[in-house]
Amino acid sequence: MKAIGIILAGGNSEGLGTLTELRAAAAMPVASCYRAIDFTLSCMSNSGIGKVAVITQYNSRSLQDHLTSSKWWDFGRKQGGLFVFTPYTSRNDNSWFRGTADSIYQNLTYLKRSNEPYVVITSGDTVYKMDYSEVIKYHVEKGADITVVYKNMEGKDLSKFGILEMDEEKRLCEFEEKPLQAQSSNASLGIYVISRTLLISLLSQIIPEGRYDLVKDIIIRFRKTLKIYGYEFDGYWSSISGSVNDYFNTNMDFLEREVRDIFTKQAPYVETKPKDEPPAKYNAGAEVSDTIVGSGSILNGKIEHSVVFRKVYTGENSTVKNSIVMEGSYIGNNCVVENAILDKDVVVSDGKSIIGEEGKPVIISKGTVI
Repeated sequence: MKAIGIILAGGNSEGLGTLTELRAAAAMPVASCYRAIDFTLSCMSNSGIGKVAVITQYNSRSLQDHLTSSKWWDFGRKQGGLFVFTPYTSRNDNSWFRGTADSIYQNLTYLKRSNEPYVVITSGDTVYKMDYSEVIKYHVEKGADITVVYKNMEGKDLSKFGILEMDEEKRLCEFEEKPLQAQSSNASLGIYVISRTLLISLLSQIIPEGRYDLVKDIIIRFRKTLKIYGYEFDGYWSSISGSVNDYFNTNMDFLEREVRDIFTKQAPYVETKPKDEPPAKYNAGAEVSDTIVGSGSILNGKIEHSVVFRKVYTGENSTVKNSIVMEGSYIGNNCVVENAILDKDVVVSDGKSIIGEEGKPVIISKGTVI
């Protein structure tokens, strides 16, 4: 079944604090070489979806730079391809996107000029691998108006999710957005399948009424009148944008072989924008364990249980433990970095220590010199 994709990548993501002061959550670095949006883009391409719109808003420069060439995800084509939409000023409208539904409505031409019967809507700040064609097949078999992808999150903090209550046929009965006391452990993953013509009709109905949210003003509002079904996903899935700990833990998950292999050794693979750099260099005396390292890094000292990105330097007799060190950071000699997130281009001078608490990593902002 043919479909087009929409990736909502415009959120402010205040939960990440200073990490998203200068970048969108979808542009956050993940697992030493990826950006968060790479996972959704790869899912779209690997599912046979050849026409995808990325809708951005806050701090979009870094994200747009990453998406400059679409060929890495196989979107460099004559028909379809990758479209990046941002808020713009026109004679009739000069407002920013007022919500998820409004962001699609302000780019309604993208839907109207497409011919594909279905639309897959998802976010750009989650890490997972999914075949959307299976969700579309399920959507058609159920005769659904809307299909919501969910995952059983029993034992997790459900107050951060939309919670589905369904009948035996998995038809949606109730939908609670971030409830204090959830009545179910079935959490929406923010992935939806809907027919293109129905989406145009619903948006044209709610936006003039001053309703701008995809979940509240479509899913919840029309849950009784539309046939909305849940599709269960049982694979690995993690959001990076809820909090600093969510981001930290998602990166640390890649230190586990079974998680890492999902994306790097099991086809189809997750693609990213490559960099032309030499492999990482481990100098004599370097001790590196339980760590993934990006290209172009030069490592001395001891590094354990950490995620090290591109072009990082660590000095002699230095220790890095349980930390994330982003691109271009420099750690001098005789330093200690533990339970920390060093953003891009951080400089830690010789003999300095950065030590956070376990479960509460300290963040050093981009370009800081210590």
